[in-house]
Amino acid sequence: MDNSQDIACAVAAIGRVDAVPTLLKVLCEMTGLRFAAVARVEGRTWTAYAVRDDLWLSVQPGGELSCMARLGFDSRAARLPIIFEQDPTARDPRSPSIKSFISVPIIVGGGRHFGALCALDSNPASLGEPRIVSMFKAFAALIASHLEQHSSREREHSALLDERAANELREQFIAILGHDLRNPLHAVFAGGELLERRLTDPAQRMIVSRIKTHVRRMSSLIDDVLDFARGRLGGGIGLELADVDNITQGLTSVIEELQVAQPDCRILSHIDVSRSVPCDLGRLQQVASNLLGNALTHGKPGSPIKITARTDDRDLVLEVWNAGAPIPPESIGKIFEPFWRNSVSPSRDGLGLGLHICSQIVQAHQGQIAVTSTAEHGTQFTVRIPLSTVVRLAIETSLPDDAQDLIFNPPQAAAGASGVSASASS
Repeated sequence: MDNSQDIACAVAAIGRVDAVPTLLKVLCEMTGLRFAAVARVEGRTWTAYAVRDDLWLSVQPGGELSCMARLGFDSRAARLPIIFEQDPTARDPRSPSIKSFISVPIIVGGGRHFGALCALDSNPASLGEPRIVSMFKAFAALIASHLEQHSSREREHSALLDERAANELREQFIAILGHDLRNPLHAVFAGGELLERRLTDPAQRMIVSRIKTHVRRMSSLIDDVLDFARGRLGGGIGLELADVDNITQGLTSVIEELQVAQPDCRILSHIDVSRSVPCDLGRLQQVASNLLGNALTHGKPGSPIKITARTDDRDLVLEVWNAGAPIPPESIGKIFEPFWRNSVSPSRDGLGLGLHICSQIVQAHQGQIAVTSTAEHGTQFTVRIPLSTVVRLAIETSLPDDAQDLIFNPPQAAAGASGVSASASS
């Protein structure tokens, strides 16, 4: 930044301090001096930032105080208080036209010298009184304080603009993640569907089935990242609440879908919900799917997985249980944090977001989720969703609609009977 730009910025900074004109007026009235200014001193050049001029020196903010050159006070001297009083009886024709002058430095944060608060007159004045010097110093400190406050607000405003830009960049990233990654996945899944219908060789059909399974998994990972990003951007998990009468059917379809995907695992279920529940059914199915998938992944091989759902006087209660190595006690408090993974499990699939998203969905329903885990009794997750219709609605983050579309809508297995007591192992 060149010298003229420095001066323009300083003039603008002083101009934003509304108290400066009043302070200059008070200084003139208290001292009898007819010119006061906030000035910059560089070498022997004094440049005005703000002016009160009753001497008609024709100095404007940004202009030079040419009369100061004759006094010889330079930038080094301006860093200390200066008082100049000419003897009124002096008759030296070489004496300068300025017969009274006082200046104190303006020091802003970090000890930086901003400029000087000064006043002068062509008439002699008594300026050596302690109260005069003290007043100038107090006013200089007040100006410095205002400058620091304005500077602090500008930094905060700049940081806010930077944060907004970063948020916009994150939203663009989410849109790209949700749209540009889903399109090729959709093509892969559609191709797998076509091949599965045309191929007759069992080995080839198994390969196609694995391709479709991995596409579903990738789509699920994208869903998790989108939900996590929405929550961190402040929008929270979006809910579409309604009084749902078919909770049993909705949960049963999730169980059957996971059972078909993992036929070697045995899922024992007991769904007994005979009343309507105010909830977002899709999100509740997401919770059940995540908890059940987590149990299938980390449960003891060969041991069944249990899932139950019921209502009591206040809540819908969903429980998912599995046997296997317990979660360490020191990890229980971290299990719902993002990117957490069970250190005792050999599986490292996923991003560690599933349980965190479950907790966010439950919280959006104003519900509670808890876990108990011991070697003797296994691991059980318990979700409680209040049956009251007074539920907080989370605000949807304003993402592009196509960033939230599902990659595919695979036909789900036909819903079972309203009460499912157990599913036979394959």
